[in-house]
Amino acid sequence: MTASPNFTWDDLQYFLAVARTGQLSVAARQLRTSHATVSRRIDRLEFSLRIKLFERNPRGYVLTGIGQRFIEAAERMEAEADRLQMDIFSGSAAHQGVVRLSAPEGIANFFLAHQISDFTVQHPNLSLELVTIQQIMSLSRKEADIAISLDPPKGGPYEIEKITDYRLNIYGAKSYLSERPEVKSRDDLLLHPFIGYIQDMIFAPGLDYLGDVHPGIRPRFQSSSISAQLTATLQGQGLCILPHFIARRQPDLELVLSREVQLTRHYYLVRHRDISRIPRVRAVADYLLAVVQNNRDAFLGEIESA
Repeated sequence: MTASPNFTWDDLQYFLAVARTGQLSVAARQLRTSHATVSRRIDRLEFSLRIKLFERNPRGYVLTGIGQRFIEAAERMEAEADRLQMDIFSGSAAHQGVVRLSAPEGIANFFLAHQISDFTVQHPNLSLELVTIQQIMSLSRKEADIAISLDPPKGGPYEIEKITDYRLNIYGAKSYLSERPEVKSRDDLLLHPFIGYIQDMIFAPGLDYLGDVHPGIRPRFQSSSISAQLTATLQGQGLCILPHFIARRQPDLELVLSREVQLTRHYYLVRHRDISRIPRVRAVADYLLAVVQNNRDAFLGEIESA
């Protein structure tokens, strides 16, 4: 009987890429190789192990039951390889590679994007990927290395640090408010159209805040994007609840009921314990914590109403 061929660490990297993406083509792009090479490596790994790791269907590759168990072992090996790299390298030499950061659209587009240039100067050999899709990416499946979250995981193998509180207020365009009666109480808010999130697409409980202002508010315009909400507010389509760090850059906005309505939410930094000590991941996490602390007024400061 012919002995089974050995598989290599490279084969496991191909396996992890397909397991995480579910698509040969996507895995091939991540690994910078061809679709055929990925398929061949997966076939070789299955033949070597004499097990079926994936079910193939028109929609892609889906892990079998034993494949689900195998990915846990493969990820442990991946984590050990990362730790070995961390032990080998030290100082600036370790700060190289790619780190993927998942963050809500608001803090990503209106704060972090303004800070990236400083980070790239400090870490010229480190590439940062900033992902701002609505759903929180899975750290356990290594879809991201670090996540900024409004509502951190309740359990699991994660390191969680609170980054900051941030304040939200009601805003309207100055042009809109100048043509309408003054808002003197929360009940007066019901006389105005509101802008907010699509209720059944709110991906974090922390974003469901219209009811905290007044239970009778029903938004007239809804969007899953805070950028679209801001644009609609600036165009005078109604009132909107916005974070201070976004509204402070908009001179055409005016606070409404600034003393009576102040909401507070929180941002958390979340990392998987297996990779939290890897130098490139730690470098990004340390930078995020420092840059937010150095700009606390942007998150907590107040704008005086006109």
